[in-house]
Amino acid sequence: MLRCVLAAIFLVLAGAARADTVLVAVATNFRPVAEALAEGFAAETGHRAEISAAATGKLAAQIAAGAPFDVFLAADAATPERLVREGFADGGSIFTYAVGRLVLWSADPGLDLGDPAAALRAARHVAIANPDIAPYGKAAAQTIAFMHLQDISDRLVTGENIGQAYALVASRAAELGFVAASAVTDGRGWTVPADHHDPIRQDAVLLTHGAGNPAATAFLAYLRSDAAIAVIGRFGYGTQP
Repeated sequence: MLRCVLAAIFLVLAGAARADTVLVAVATNFRPVAEALAEGFAAETGHRAEISAAATGKLAAQIAAGAPFDVFLAADAATPERLVREGFADGGSIFTYAVGRLVLWSADPGLDLGDPAAALRAARHVAIANPDIAPYGKAAAQTIAFMHLQDISDRLVTGENIGQAYALVASRAAELGFVAASAVTDGRGWTVPADHHDPIRQDAVLLTHGAGNPAATAFLAYLRSDAAIAVIGRFGYGTQP
């Protein structure tokens, strides 16, 4: 009996010894999903994922400056590829973990978005994420150009990331704005057709700092699992480019 108890204690301690922590840099739009995934990851593997969210461009700058992240979940495909070229990430580890969707949304339920071009022209303030550092902002700018609405450029209110763009609309500082579909929980808004902008392909990559960290490789493997794909889909993302 004593030997059985000791064996059980040994297994628990061995499991704890094998448990590691992965530091995950996450694009702002994906933060709620990443937090949900971290819970499932911990339950399945025993490892812990610590999430740090910001605009993709800002996170890339932090990584290049030596921030100790192990895994990067970007809001685009170009940034992970650039980090690989610069020697900060493993090119063999890149894969698309989610495909984002852009929505024109207003916090005012009475605002008619049936004619999105007319709504954009009538608005005094339109929120978008910064196109220079946020992929959703770039997609919003491409959508505006596709719709030949460059004349509203003086009414654009820019947030550093897609989360701030959503906050501008939710607080009614802007009458409407381009936000991530995953942030829209009331079922309203105009989903921007896919041909209006480049695909918002969100790629994951193992960073140089994470090489040799079992929790980092385990987290990337978990992202490809059926359980993770189901969670990602539940938050309004696609999983195919």
